[in-house]
Amino acid sequence: MKELGKISQKSVASDQVSIIEIDDSAAGQRIDNFLLRVCKGVPKSHIYRILRSGEVRVNKGRIDAQYRLELGDLVRVPPIRVAQPSESAAHAHVPSADFKIIFEDDHMLVIDKPAGVAVHGGSGVAFGVIEQMREARPQAKFLELVHRLDRETSGILMLAKKRTALVNLHEQIRENQMDKRYYACVHGEWAADWGRRRAVKAPLHKYLTADGERRVRVQPDGLASHTVFNLIDRWPEYALLEAELKTGRTHQIRVHLQHLELPIVGDAKYGDFALNKELARTNARPGLKRMFLHAYRLKLAHPATGAPLQFEAPLPAECRSFVAQLNELRNGSNPETTSHG
Repeated sequence: MKELGKISQKSVASDQVSIIEIDDSAAGQRIDNFLLRVCKGVPKSHIYRILRSGEVRVNKGRIDAQYRLELGDLVRVPPIRVAQPSESAAHAHVPSADFKIIFEDDHMLVIDKPAGVAVHGGSGVAFGVIEQMREARPQAKFLELVHRLDRETSGILMLAKKRTALVNLHEQIRENQMDKRYYACVHGEWAADWGRRRAVKAPLHKYLTADGERRVRVQPDGLASHTVFNLIDRWPEYALLEAELKTGRTHQIRVHLQHLELPIVGDAKYGDFALNKELARTNARPGLKRMFLHAYRLKLAHPATGAPLQFEAPLPAECRSFVAQLNELRNGSNPETTSHG
C-alpha cells in the first residue's frame, strides 16, 4: 500500500506494510509524534518498540524517535495490530467547542482554555481542545497544539494553523525566547528572607505511579528546570505568586512550588489534599473548587513576521472570588474563618 499526499487523521493499514510520503502537513514533525497520530489506537509503548527495533524506516534507513521528518521522506510503517474499539467508542461524538479566542490570523490561533478541559484526548480522556477545535473547523487543513497546559490549568493556549508556524514556535520554545507567565495561589508562608522574588533551579524527573499515572518529582539526576516566582500579595497562610517559566518541563510550576512547601491551592496531584477538600466544601470561606493556576500572559515573536506579540487572559471569576475572600478575611470584613490547620 502506498499512501501519498496529505496525511490527515487517517490511520494506516494494520495488516500490511504502509509507505507514507511526507508532505507539508507533516514535514518538521518528530517521527514518534507522527506515528502516534497516524497509528490510531496503538499504545505509545508499542510505537516506541517498533522504532527501537528498526521496523520503522525512513528512506530505507533506521532512525530514532527524535528524528524530524522532511518534505518528501518515505516512511515505512510495519503491520500493526490495533485493538478493535467497541461499537460505542468507535462512534463517540466529539463536540465542537466555542473557546474564547484571544488572537487569530492565517498562521496561529490563541485561545483562553478553561480549567477542567484536557488539551488532547488520551489517558482516559475521550477528547480535548485539539479534537474539539478540529471538529469545529472541518475546513482547516492544518491545526496542531503548539504547547500544552495541564487539564486543571486555565489560560493561554496556542495552536498552529500552518506547519511552518508550528516549527517556528517550537524553536522559540526550545531557545527560551517566549516569556510565559502564570498566576498561582499557594498555601503556606512565603519566607521573609526571600524578598519578593525566588528562583528555583530544582531538576525534575518524570515517573509512573504503580497504577500508571504520570508524576514528576525533584531528583538530582533529573532534567534541568528553572522557575522564577514573584510575590504579588500575601495573606495569613496564603500567597498569590507570578510564576515565570525559564524551562518548560511537565508539571514544573506545581512541583517546584511543592518543593518550596508552598503547594498550589486545589492541586489534586501535588497539593494539600485535606486543605483542598476543606476549600471545596459548599460554604467554605475562602472556598475554591479548582486548581489555582492560570496562564495569564505570553510574549513571543510572530512565527511569520517576527513582530512582537503579547497575549493576556484575565484571571477567571472563581479565582478572582477566592482572592476577594482572602482580602475580606484579612481586612476583618467577614468574621467567619475556616480553619486549615
